[in-house]
Amino acid sequence: MKFMIIVKATPDSEAGRFPPDSDKMFAAMADYHEQLAQAGVLLDGSGLQPSSKGWRVRYDGDKRTVVDGPFTESKELIAGYTLIQVRSRAEAMEWSRRFPNPAGENQPAEIEIRQLYEMEDFADIAKPKDMERFKEMGFK
Repeated sequence: MKFMIIVKATPDSEAGRFPPDSDKMFAAMADYHEQLAQAGVLLDGSGLQPSSKGWRVRYDGDKRTVVDGPFTESKELIAGYTLIQVRSRAEAMEWSRRFPNPAGENQPAEIEIRQLYEMEDFADIAKPKDMERFKEMGFK
């Protein structure tokens, strides 16, 4: 089972500012991710640049419109993520409880945890030839 630990953006992260005690926060993040790696559950993780350096694509029928950032609602944005693969939801929950505060100690912050779909979740709705194409590309 794969889970993504999503670090929610803050006004500071959207402004490209790191917490005042960022050295402690980075040390705690390094320790945490090292523990994930040693346990064999870490797949990937990274911080994201502010939305001012990104864009969105909006779909309306067959029309696509590119909208440049920044985006105003920082509470709806993502500042980073950690991707883990574990045996159960309970194990994912335990790892997520140990996630260091991404905004720095004693600062308000929020992370969100979401399970990823696996290829077998689509077996009843996707055509076998399309499933095979995804598998050939390395999707699992």
